[in-house]
Amino acid sequence: MKYLSDLAKSLQPYVPGEQPKEKTYIKLNTNENPYPPSPRVIQALRDTDAAALRLYPPPESDELRECIGKFYGVDKSMVYPANGSDELLAWCFPAFFVGAPLVINDITYSFYQVYAKLFSVQTQIVPLNEDFSIPVEAYLGMDKNMIIANPNAPTGQILSLIEIERIVRSNPDRVVLIDEAYIDFGGESAIPLTARYENLLIVQTLSKSRCLAGLRCGFAVGSPVLIEGLARIKNSFNSYTMDTIALKLAKAAIEDKEYFLDTVNKVKATRAWVSAELRKLGFRFADSYANFLFVTHPNMEASVLFEQLRRQGILVRYFNLPRIQNHLRITVGTDEEMKQLINKLKEILP
Repeated sequence: MKYLSDLAKSLQPYVPGEQPKEKTYIKLNTNENPYPPSPRVIQALRDTDAAALRLYPPPESDELRECIGKFYGVDKSMVYPANGSDELLAWCFPAFFVGAPLVINDITYSFYQVYAKLFSVQTQIVPLNEDFSIPVEAYLGMDKNMIIANPNAPTGQILSLIEIERIVRSNPDRVVLIDEAYIDFGGESAIPLTARYENLLIVQTLSKSRCLAGLRCGFAVGSPVLIEGLARIKNSFNSYTMDTIALKLAKAAIEDKEYFLDTVNKVKATRAWVSAELRKLGFRFADSYANFLFVTHPNMEASVLFEQLRRQGILVRYFNLPRIQNHLRITVGTDEEMKQLINKLKEILP
């Protein structure tokens, strides 16, 4: 510790879901997609010319930007890819948030607070409603920068496009960042609104709905002035952030719309089935618009249920935090994985 700066000593880094190696588990704790990447991605990997890796990748990622822009109906000047959405979020703090208060929910993606500490950004916390829904009225006319995860994590609840537009329109002089990591599993993306609101930035990832958590690729969509801000920060750290293989495989994934939709629909169908089964077992939770469920049971503490499932070879996510310490987040896996979950729960529950 003596070699660390005071800042490094003060940080409490983000802790991802556990990935133990001592035995094989059914992993329902990290929101990974249970299906393999698109066959086009696999073929693109096979076709990759390894000799080309002696060269630096294109620093502006133009082909991928054009591909994403075409898919979402925006100009490539409004698109910016990076190594996962987390890298984009990290760039947003020095680009837009340093020197001004940032508004976030009390229950949301915990990395926001980590970044705020790292970049000395003051945060203002807006509590979720009692049912964990996002209090739209609290965000109106705040005149502050803000990050809203939509659907929210870990709750899985969502804002409508109308509600998002109200928030963006009422804070015209501040950046409204909508983190859409899970939007493809049930919501409506706010990307179309970026054509009308210069202060709106959307961040998405290929980790979830496009089955590429191991690739580390995300992208932002927003007005050219916001994209320029991201580029300034990126090029002040590393002008070659995305590697040649990632650029190629990400493009292949975006282009395979049919596989993308098929995979998303499979997850949604499984989510509907397992939601019904969990409610039969007495679990309580709001409808989820993500690839996970956020549940509680009146007859067993979440921490106990978490440990019982772990001993049975099933990993789910437990957050020992205020307001949600009696909830579990359960990733939607394959049909077979979820059947095993239900069977184990029937054995465990009183």
